[in-house]
Order: sequence, then structure tokens, then C-alpha cells
Amino acid sequence: MVFRGETRFGSPPNRGRCAEFAGCPITTARWPRKFTRAGRRPILREMSTATVANPYLREAVLTASPEQLQLMLYDGAIRFTMQGREALLKKDFEAVYNALTRAQKIVLEMHAGLRPEVNPTLCERVGALYMFVYHKLVDGSAHHDVQALDDALKILRLERETWQLLCDRVATDRGGDLVASDSEPEPGTLSVEV
Repeated sequence: MVFRGETRFGSPPNRGRCAEFAGCPITTARWPRKFTRAGRRPILREMSTATVANPYLREAVLTASPEQLQLMLYDGAIRFTMQGREALLKKDFEAVYNALTRAQKIVLEMHAGLRPEVNPTLCERVGALYMFVYHKLVDGSAHHDVQALDDALKILRLERETWQLLCDRVATDRGGDLVASDSEPEPGTLSVEV
């Protein structure tokens, strides 16, 4: 434990943060020299380039509209939930954990992206749906419950369909083409990787 005024890694303590995290490379913008690989680049930069190995996916995400990004999140959540469900049926519990953890992260990210200052009532309802789906994913992972995953998939598919209708309407209002197909994401299609 680090006391206020001391540092864990030799950098000045962060103001306004808990003393326990003072100087931690994860919470600071400045990286100490010893937290680089071979003295070249900060680890954070290496991790960020390693997570998006597909340049096409990177460009698609960077150029997508907010509606398309939300649709990609739904596609990713559905895909990872389906992978977890299939792995659960095969009794491959490591794959279940990995896939459902990714789906949980996506759902939590969608929940964090809600903006209650725009419409508090709607955000409260949608947030409750996201939390329901999240808890079903956790239950499915922890208790190996296929029915919980089916419940989560049912809500995710319904929300994706609704979001697809919204994207189509926004695209026609803007005078553009349809932004995505009405079908579910196929394995290997463009989607968000978390």
C-alpha cells in the first residue's frame, strides 16, 4: 500500500486520485521508462495496436456513424453469446467463459453509453433491459444455464431488430442506402471485437 505523498513507481503522485493508485502506469498519462518494452514504446500503445489486428475492421469502426456502431455492438453481443451457448452445449467451459465475458463487456459498454440527460425515462428502461441481459449472461456463465443465454439472446435479437429499423429510417432520411442487412450476423462478418 502506498501512503499519500509516496509513489509506487517513482513518478509524482496523481492529484485527486486515491493514494493507492498514485503513479500507477494504468492511471497516469506519463509512462515511466521501466514500463516500456526494450525501451521503445509504452506498453499501452503496443496493446492498442494489438487489439485491432484487422485494418478493415479498424477503418469500418472509425468511419461508421453512431447508429452503425450501435448495430455493430449488438452484432458482437449476439455473436459472442451464440459462441458461448454453443461452447456450453459442447461442455467447453473455458470457451464459454471467454465468449460470454466478451458479450458481457459489450452489454456493459452499451449501458455506459446511455445518455440520461437526453431522455431519462427512455434511458432508464433501456438500461434496465441491458442489466437484465447482463445478469442473464452472468447466470448462464456461472451456472451453465442454456435457458438464461436463450433469454439474453431473445432480448438482444429484438433490440438489434429495433435498432436496424432505426438505422434504416435514419439512412432514408439522410438520403443514403440501407446501412446493414436485416439478417443476423454471420460468422466471420464485420462486427465489433472487444
